[in-house]
Amino acid sequence: MRPEKKNLDTYISELMKSAGVPGLSIFIAEGGSEDIRAFGVRDIATGAPVGSATVFEAASLSKPVVAHVALQLADDGKLDLDEPLSRLVGPLVPHDPASATITARHVLSHTTGLPNWRRHDVPLRTYFPPGSRFSYSGEGLVYLQSALERLAGDTLDVIVQRRVFQPLGMRSSSFVWRDSFNDNVAFGHDREGNIEDKFKPDRANAAFSLHTTAGDYGRFVVAAMDGALLSERAAHLWMEPQLPTPKRRFEALESIPPDTETGVYWGLGWGLEPDVKTFFHWGANPGMTAFVLATPAKRAALVAFMNGDLGLNIVPGIVEHVMPGQHPALSWLGLSR
Repeated sequence: MRPEKKNLDTYISELMKSAGVPGLSIFIAEGGSEDIRAFGVRDIATGAPVGSATVFEAASLSKPVVAHVALQLADDGKLDLDEPLSRLVGPLVPHDPASATITARHVLSHTTGLPNWRRHDVPLRTYFPPGSRFSYSGEGLVYLQSALERLAGDTLDVIVQRRVFQPLGMRSSSFVWRDSFNDNVAFGHDREGNIEDKFKPDRANAAFSLHTTAGDYGRFVVAAMDGALLSERAAHLWMEPQLPTPKRRFEALESIPPDTETGVYWGLGWGLEPDVKTFFHWGANPGMTAFVLATPAKRAALVAFMNGDLGLNIVPGIVEHVMPGQHPALSWLGLSR
């Protein structure tokens, strides 16, 4: 039997304490009911409490929102998912012919061949032929962002406000910083509990700059389950498995393809567990973590935002009580009860 509200609240509080997670805001949908709960503090220095309207960094939960916009533009006939983005904004990497073949489909399914982020030992280039296998890439989302902005004639934050946030009533969501967030924002905490400097993006980044609330993002997840704002074809397409993920890793750039994970695939914007018909995503910025899991057929979903580097450690425990069952995505991400 699942715990009642009081017991679930106590259980989550105990999980947070044991893992050193200062604050959490969670959206839970089950059947026709929806609930938002808040726990802990926005920052340990002031002890200001997390509330249902507290703004968190969504980190990589930014990516499905951008995927939704891309699919809307495809619905409108403005974006061909299989046309090389280089025809719109030029090749991403000079002297790398393969990078000129990258399409929106490759970006959304994380099959670009690009690294997650360029690093001193991992320069920006394609490491395998685009479309051939999965390797998670934030660089790809930023490349797609430039194409979407070119097509729509606006910055990403304006495009998303018009196409997603306003239609869904997501009034506390933005890819750029708003001063109004100052009154109720969560600050990140590192593994030692130190407070991180607040990230206040003045330009949208498709991969990680979204600020939002659990309730707002919950609206987006419910819309994703409903296929809202998309054609029936597009709503099906972004939940359709493209390729399996590499075993226990999200970035895999080596020349020899790695073994693949059982039961974990990627669609066009979401991670997928096809056997249980569930979609998911996770996020991690410095001091901030986030997780989404949803099963459309059961009208069940959870959205969790945590202001601690260790936040993902409590996700399996929450999932066990809110959405029990086999979820191979958790082991793929290295999370265990």
